Amino acid sequence: MDSWLLGIDIGTSACKAIAVDRQGNVSAKALVGYPVVSLNPGWAEQEPAHWWDAAQRALEQVLAALPDRRAIEGIGLSGQMHGLTPLDENGEVLRQAMLWCDQRAAPQCEEITARAGGLDGLLQLVQNRMLPGFTAGKLLWMREHEPALFERMRRMLNPKDYLRYRLTGEYVTDVSDASGTGLFDVRKRQWSTHLLTLLDLPRSLLPDVVESSERTGTLRPELAERWGLPARTPVFGGGGDSVIQTTSMGVIDRGMLGVTLGTAGIVAAGGRECPNPDGSLQISCGNAPGRWHVMGVTLSAGGAFEWLRNSLAQFNRERALPSYAELIELARSAEPGAAGLLFLPYLLGERCPHVSANGRGAWIGLTTMHSGAHLVRSTIEGVLLNLRSIAALCANAGLGGSELRASGGATAEPFWRQMLADVLQCEVSTVTGAAEGGAYGAVLAAGVGSGRWSSLDEAVGCLRVVDRNQPDRSLGALYDARFATFHGLYDTLRQTFEQIAREPSATS
Repeated sequence: MDSWLLGIDIGTSACKAIAVDRQGNVSAKALVGYPVVSLNPGWAEQEPAHWWDAAQRALEQVLAALPDRRAIEGIGLSGQMHGLTPLDENGEVLRQAMLWCDQRAAPQCEEITARAGGLDGLLQLVQNRMLPGFTAGKLLWMREHEPALFERMRRMLNPKDYLRYRLTGEYVTDVSDASGTGLFDVRKRQWSTHLLTLLDLPRSLLPDVVESSERTGTLRPELAERWGLPARTPVFGGGGDSVIQTTSMGVIDRGMLGVTLGTAGIVAAGGRECPNPDGSLQISCGNAPGRWHVMGVTLSAGGAFEWLRNSLAQFNRERALPSYAELIELARSAEPGAAGLLFLPYLLGERCPHVSANGRGAWIGLTTMHSGAHLVRSTIEGVLLNLRSIAALCANAGLGGSELRASGGATAEPFWRQMLADVLQCEVSTVTGAAEGGAYGAVLAAGVGSGRWSSLDEAVGCLRVVDRNQPDRSLGALYDARFATFHGLYDTLRQTFEQIAREPSATS
């Protein structure tokens, strides 16, 4: 008789739930969306109640598709990193969660860096620079701008850990998600009490920390009864989505790179030692003891494509949004290089390869000869050229290798995979489960915790390559030239971006 592990991923735009059988096959899956709220430029918030509602609905759909929901062995969790979910003494949410792409706390991040003794001092404490999206800056922003709410806060949780709290009643996170708060000593795999003291933040605000495969409690009895699941169904640590999605590709050791094309874009590598940081890449604990994860994150990848789709729809209000398939066909019809048109995808500011809360998106080289097809193709190429910049940082750090594995929603489209291979001029492969991203990685970690696999190495050893895309070598010189031009544009426009950010607006 078969049994299943459940994986739940609290993404930026939707909650995904999957059920995976003992052979590693996805038996059922469901996706339930929710909105992002932006009250001011650079802000991004979400209502935690929407996560909980979406998770319940997605789980119900998955369980309804299984022949025996009593054969669930456990639940693994994944979710968007860095989000601040503040709770009061009763576990009630105090305000909407501030998300990973929220840029408002840039001044507080500068304050944190100064209190730590500058960048070198900060790197010694937490192995990462203090990025505006990190949770620590949001805490200081809340203390400064919403002091009454801050005084009432007794716990703070990242998104997936708020789901864990609703499922189990436990205040727990895992080492990979904790790494993205900016308050975690990644090398020692524990909260940095020194930095907390410097920032005058109480340790009691922060959840307990476990490894990704550790059991973190069991499903509340009333939920197990409601969903027809076994009593005391275990819930495991899981991981922050950027890290555990890389794990879902089998990228846990040096020798290959993982690229995730979701709302954001990630280039990542794994290893058995914590690198010496210089702040150019983000370092996290990996999803197994003695493993670390290094990545660069661009804030707009598939999100830039989504933005373009929504923007084009405004020009024809009499019809529905253009389908993704229609946009892909438009991009196909434009020649490689988009006739010299370049797109900078810094729509939400940027984290890597440039740390810039004030970064802006732009088209460079636009002429009357360019069509809508060029706009679409250049948007995809701009995202991928930006990922190539991050891959170059990884190469300079001695990470990665000749193999590149891809995952994320955009990689379900063969055209995206082929363009990734062409722009980066390397083979791109996908593996079983990669399309399910963080949810599948959460299942792998839960499977280790439940004893299905003896280790994470054994778990990822079950992954099989399902697609390979070879680069078109005839495009190598073109994309080398495109990359050389693209790579220098940010520095050329940096002062312009800063000036635009300082300009008064009608809503200020």
